Amino acid sequence: MMRTFGRWIAGAAAVGFACLAYAYVTLPDVRPLKTANPLVTAFMELRASEAQARGLAPHRVQRWVSYRDISAELKRAVLISEDDAFWKHEGVDFEQLQESLEIDWKRGRLIRGASTITQQLAKNLYLSPSKDPIRKLRELILARRLEAELNKSRILELYLNVIEWGDGVYGVEAAAHEYFHESASALGANESALLAAAIVNPRRYNPGRPTAGLIRRQQLILRRMGAVSPPF
Repeated sequence: MMRTFGRWIAGAAAVGFACLAYAYVTLPDVRPLKTANPLVTAFMELRASEAQARGLAPHRVQRWVSYRDISAELKRAVLISEDDAFWKHEGVDFEQLQESLEIDWKRGRLIRGASTITQQLAKNLYLSPSKDPIRKLRELILARRLEAELNKSRILELYLNVIEWGDGVYGVEAAAHEYFHESASALGANESALLAAAIVNPRRYNPGRPTAGLIRRQQLILRRMGAVSPPF
């Protein structure tokens, strides 16, 4: 019995190591992101494929904007909404991750997210929305690589320029024009909090026509926005 159990443990460890090695060696090189903006992301390609599968022409609006030209209010709102420990962690918030895993274990399925902004950036750039454990492992490794190679303001700049903010709307500049008819640099606190509140489900929530639920999220973010400062 003990010998069989020992072989099972050894086999499981070997499989785990093989998965880790595969996830590591097949990851993309993030170093070009220091100076080059990505032309397309995995999420953009996924949405284009989904549209084509429905017989529709892919729709994409994106206007790249530099970090210094993004409203400080928007940066604060997004940090509060998505990752208030962004300035302190190194890509992965292990306390939040442990809490998330404990809740998922109790429920018997993967539901709750605990992704940092850096993890979300890794997922948007290179991966998919899948909850596959190997995909999640790749996300964690990529997040650490991004933090090792890029400074915080560059990570946040990339994130704010590539994430979804509606059907075919990518990045804060496109979202600011789409919903408020102004540039990302001109966004005030109320508009910023609405945009940040919509990130949780950008294909459901429309900051230009906010639901009661979205407004509640906006108000919560507004009350907390003074507690964080964006990285400079």
